[in-house]
Amino acid sequence: MADLKDFAEQLVNLTVKEVNELATILKDEYGIEPAAAAVAVAAGGGAGAEAAEEKSEFDVILKAAGGSKLAVVKLVKELTGLGLKEAKGLVDDAPSAIKEGVAKDEAEALKSQLEEAGAEVELK
Repeated sequence: MADLKDFAEQLVNLTVKEVNELATILKDEYGIEPAAAAVAVAAGGGAGAEAAEEKSEFDVILKAAGGSKLAVVKLVKELTGLGLKEAKGLVDDAPSAIKEGVAKDEAEALKSQLEEAGAEVELK
């Protein structure tokens, strides 16, 4: 049981870059679609109780780079603190999570900045 707790703690502390690398490994090597697994886990864990209370944490999802891909890559680099290559990878792999578990105000600010740069963004 202690090993599972350690594993859970490692998962919780992953960076956005590491989560994307993990998703790629799961998909390429094991044929597992991480998004489908996340939905299944979220649905199984008391979703009814969570739906009753107002959502306080949001994920900023880049759906598409739009017409100004270079500007979006530069902004993603700035917002996430990733290197240029990693930021480009996030934009190229859209839809992808730019930031996860952020407050509503921060999520809306990020969405606004990305949309101004020409990206298509959604909050989840």
